[in-house]
Amino acid sequence: MNMALKLQTGVEVRRLVRAGEFTGQTAGQAPDHLQGNVVILPRTYASDFLQYCLNNPKPCPLIGLSKPGDPAVPALGPDIDIRFDVPRYRVYRDGALADETTSVEALWREDLVTFVLGCSFTFEDALIRAGYGVRHIDAGQNVPMFRSGIETLAGGIFKGPLVVTMRPYPEDRIPDVFDICARYPQAHGTPVHWGDPAAIGIADLDAPDYGDPVEMRDNEIPVFWACGVTPQAAIEAARPSLTITHAPGHMLVTDIPADQSLQTITGMKNFRTQTIEI
Repeated sequence: MNMALKLQTGVEVRRLVRAGEFTGQTAGQAPDHLQGNVVILPRTYASDFLQYCLNNPKPCPLIGLSKPGDPAVPALGPDIDIRFDVPRYRVYRDGALADETTSVEALWREDLVTFVLGCSFTFEDALIRAGYGVRHIDAGQNVPMFRSGIETLAGGIFKGPLVVTMRPYPEDRIPDVFDICARYPQAHGTPVHWGDPAAIGIADLDAPDYGDPVEMRDNEIPVFWACGVTPQAAIEAARPSLTITHAPGHMLVTDIPADQSLQTITGMKNFRTQTIEI
């Protein structure tokens, strides 16, 4: 049933998720609506994680932030309740995966802070609409993800490698791919590298750290984007006592148009000078 559903809005997706009628991956749902990676942390760690996001906007484009203990993220949808509106969650304790669940109501606490980060589903939809196929989607696979040799800039206790996704394209198509993705800085934006994987510390394209390897054709070169798994790698290293995230591919679907600017989404000219009560 989940595979057959093609919902058109974030409201529709969240209504079925909340009713337990949609628990699948959200790729392809609510076209032209921004989807988000979710990270929920105790307030003790929230300032450090906020700084980590601000220091690394390509892998961690912050589009939503809650008040402590408040499950709402009104900037992304007036009815959002983060305890119920993600199709599947992962629960980490001391940095290690402890559980998967379809609701975090039983885990909710008054000190929890929700971060929502932009997702690559947005630029993938744009590429497909423009006629630039996405290999792993065509093959029904998960995108290949690699821990690169590039280190992110630390934010308090959070630090670690830049995780990248890879999609192959012919070299003469990369300028167009670059221009399309440049319209979505709230969803990782432009590629960070293309060409020789070894230049960013990747030894074997057939052995991704996460996801599935994809076919590389003779006329193609690998193109790499910053990935939303980057903060999960930092969380594993920092080992906070509790972290709740989305399960891979199971995103929060928002009410925000995919082409809306990051500044408009956040309602802030500059996160660094904004007082955020966390």
